[in-house]
Amino acid sequence: MRTTAVCLILLLTHMQAAEPTADAWLAKTKIAPPLQVPPTLAAWTKQRGEIRAKLSELLGDLPPRPPVSAFQVISKEDKGTYTHETIQFDNGAGEIVKGYVFVPKTATAQSKAPAILYCHWHGGQYDIGKQELLQTNATPVAPGPALAEAGYVVLGIDAPCFGERNGKGPDGPQQKGGAGEMTAAKFNLWAGRTLWGMIVRDDLIALDYLCTRPEVDAQRIGVTGISMGSTRSWWIMAMDDRPRAVVCVACMTRYEELIRAGMLKAHGIYYFVPGMLQNFDSEAVIALGAPRAMLFMTGDQDGGSPVEGARHIGEIVSRVYALHGGETVQNFENAIYPGIGHVYLPEMWEKTVKWMDRWVKEE
Repeated sequence: MRTTAVCLILLLTHMQAAEPTADAWLAKTKIAPPLQVPPTLAAWTKQRGEIRAKLSELLGDLPPRPPVSAFQVISKEDKGTYTHETIQFDNGAGEIVKGYVFVPKTATAQSKAPAILYCHWHGGQYDIGKQELLQTNATPVAPGPALAEAGYVVLGIDAPCFGERNGKGPDGPQQKGGAGEMTAAKFNLWAGRTLWGMIVRDDLIALDYLCTRPEVDAQRIGVTGISMGSTRSWWIMAMDDRPRAVVCVACMTRYEELIRAGMLKAHGIYYFVPGMLQNFDSEAVIALGAPRAMLFMTGDQDGGSPVEGARHIGEIVSRVYALHGGETVQNFENAIYPGIGHVYLPEMWEKTVKWMDRWVKEE
């Protein structure tokens, strides 16, 4: 019996040793090296255009964005210092999308206000979506009212599979939550596009609308979010030049380091873009935001954002800011919080508001 047990242990040990590891998988896969920042701004400007074009290609054959006339205000509530609106639009891809708008009473067509596009997180909280603007499930305060009272017009929509879109995928209400998200990902891949591309597309539709609101100064718009909302935010900055500033909490993730850390499991299927690593890692996406104001806040214990990767991104992106010369280096901050995981601290919220006040509110 002992001999049999020893043989079994040796067999299991051998099997475990023979299992492929991240390093072994990467050794047999051709992935892009870290972004090579060119020596001149002119060269970077050319490279930037090429990266953005490639990103558009990788996201897939996305349907055209609908006009802002597709938006409707379906309800209004007077909240004293601000008005809370519920809006909806036909996204031109089979869904009616709803969102919340918070408008300070001080914001008018004659006295336009700065605005913030707020991107909600994932967290497996499929029923919440835009409702995050009214809750503290992800943030230290309810961000919609807090930012409205700080003088910003705020807009946030349900991302695909979230909030009132949970159970509204191609399989209908029989597929909700993670199952619905998987169904939506499958459908979009068959259609020659990605779920992530459709998520970013809807956010850009929301940005189109926010820029046309009569109370909004379209030259003073910021974007922010935590986790999936953070990733949505830095992709928006990459794909569109209209936002003036961004604050991203968590999910400053470099994909190669994520793989080496064995943490692909930390991110849902919505997040993955086929062919991405054949062309570049995430620092190439984040770098497209330069020289605009970008603040990243990441906990060094956040498994979904290995700190080595966050620091690596910061080093590369800082070199892109340096190409713009002058004081633009202060436009980028990569704050690492020791001993902190995937959370939004009160001090982070305070820093978010100060960052937006500095880079978005000021004319």
